Amino acid sequence: MLDRLSLILVIIGALNWGSIGLFKFDLVSWLCGGQGSVIARIIYTVVALAGLWCISLIFRPRVSEYSER
Repeated sequence: MLDRLSLILVIIGALNWGSIGLFKFDLVSWLCGGQGSVIARIIYTVVALAGLWCISLIFRPRVSEYSER
């Protein structure tokens, strides 16, 4: 469950960075009232922690859903 949640947060972060790169529009800061707001900083931190967690996915052995049956 934590893996999927982390991947969702990383995807949200990637989409936000894409909107910054393409349109110079930071969706998180727009929704939260600026980059310096407490809520925006919490969201940025949680997305960063999810990214760190996803690094562990690279080093885990693959387990097929069919091999568990």
